[in-house]
Amino acid sequence: MAAVPRDAGSGPAAGARFFCTAGRGLEPFVMREVRARLAATQVEYISGKVFFTTCPDLNRLKKLKSAERLFLLIKKQFPFDVSSVSKGRMCNEMQRLISDDPESWLNAISIWKNLLELDAKKEKLSQRDANPLKRNMGENDIIIAKKSKTEIQENRECQLEKQMEEEILEQGNVITEREEVQEEESEKDVAKAVVAHNQGDLTFRVSCRCSGAVAKTFTAQEIGRVIGIALMKQFGWKADLRNPNLEIFIHLNDVYSVVGIPVFRASSLPYLKPQALTTAEFRNHLDISSSIGHYLCAAVHTDTSLRTA
Repeated sequence: MAAVPRDAGSGPAAGARFFCTAGRGLEPFVMREVRARLAATQVEYISGKVFFTTCPDLNRLKKLKSAERLFLLIKKQFPFDVSSVSKGRMCNEMQRLISDDPESWLNAISIWKNLLELDAKKEKLSQRDANPLKRNMGENDIIIAKKSKTEIQENRECQLEKQMEEEILEQGNVITEREEVQEEESEKDVAKAVVAHNQGDLTFRVSCRCSGAVAKTFTAQEIGRVIGIALMKQFGWKADLRNPNLEIFIHLNDVYSVVGIPVFRASSLPYLKPQALTTAEFRNHLDISSSIGHYLCAAVHTDTSLRTA
């Protein structure tokens, strides 16, 4: 049984275990990219997935182009043997994914929380950096307006300047209020998730995929229910299918059993801003996925940063 290394949750500087999904047969492209872009170690793959260890740095992780989805690995182990055991015993075996090694779950949650906090700090700093630029632009507009009206009579010039200043101040106040509201809302979402984790009131949902012999015995909903009950008993978390703080992904088939936490995904979950890994602009021009477009360009040594008409 392979699990997350115990030092994975020691801090942002420590290596963490990740895995990403890729089209079948394209795993070598992903392996080459994670080594080049992320300086990844312990790189290995199974059909459709590439596993690697790297520093949990959001800026570096966002540079991946050939991966479809990225996950923080919690557990990876051999598949469940469903041929010689009863359904009730299989449920117990699935629950042991949590009960046998709870520390690996806590380490992964610690890394996830660090990613959340770093992303929130980065967003807050970017908003602060943007505000002085807007104010400088407003001040420049006032100076230009004053210079352009030097030939107008003094009384009219004073009136116009006062009106412009009042309008600019009103607009600036409106923009500032909007920015403050947006910043407060984002901080509340992040603070809510962090506080929930610290207080043990973390909300979660389980997304499950199963195939092979497991799929003939259990449905994805049944597996998700078994894992969800085990998480609630072990950690005291609360299930929330609509707006959870955390999502748990589990994939069971005849080759492996994998459990992880999505790092980037297109949703409204509060822990990270929606961010697609495949940021190349092929979607604007070609009717293929951006990851496949990146593979094709890499195969012919084309610069993927260039837009094609």
